[in-house]
Amino acid sequence: MNVKENFSGRAADYTKGRPGYAKELIDCFYNEYGVTDTSVIADIGSGTGKFAKHLLERGSVVYCVEPNDDMRQTAEKELNICNGFHSVQGDAENTTLSDHSVDFITTAQAFHWFDAEKFRRECTRILRDNGKVFLIWNVRDIEDPINRELFSAFALYCPDFHGFSGGITKDDPRIKDFFRGQYEYVQFDQPLRLDYETYIARCLSGSYSIKENDKEYDHYKTSLDDIFNKYSDQRMVTIGNHSVAYIGSL
Repeated sequence: MNVKENFSGRAADYTKGRPGYAKELIDCFYNEYGVTDTSVIADIGSGTGKFAKHLLERGSVVYCVEPNDDMRQTAEKELNICNGFHSVQGDAENTTLSDHSVDFITTAQAFHWFDAEKFRRECTRILRDNGKVFLIWNVRDIEDPINRELFSAFALYCPDFHGFSGGITKDDPRIKDFFRGQYEYVQFDQPLRLDYETYIARCLSGSYSIKENDKEYDHYKTSLDDIFNKYSDQRMVTIGNHSVAYIGSL
């Protein structure tokens, strides 16, 4: 499957089901790593703008670089009212941004899709002096029983499932290589409290998730429903999750 097209047809579920990021994470960027309301930021693989929205709310200028038309157009509908929002058709290896034009680079839930070395070269090209890169994820707590059962369901029914967050692991070799071993790590709790519709949208928003017309979809959906019913409390489930970031200069 073409990586660019992995999220085609998923924008609605992504918008409804994907969570935002811990406020403490955003505070950390602004209070400890030099990001300000006057910063110019490139958010690469910006999708529907879930992460960029946090930056725009703080007053920063954000260039949202996204190759998938469905995701990018959804972001434009969601974020066009925000001052400082710029939508860019580009990708991690070719952002189309000018040389040394941004103060910081962020990428949320996306680095595992990139050619890391080509992305590194592109970051070096577009970053200003002393700029930093933030690799960001919402990471499921795999010790949480509901996440273990969801992992098993995805592994059983979704041929493209290779683990949460594209199989990226803490201090993954891809991250170490990208930063040449020099980076900082921050983590904040961000448990997800989801009603049934949001829970299903969260499950179906994954690039690996099979779709309604796929052969095993009915069994897959039943499995997701069973897991929800097993762990629900007043028609809500709580899913263990952390907002994390790897931060460094190039």
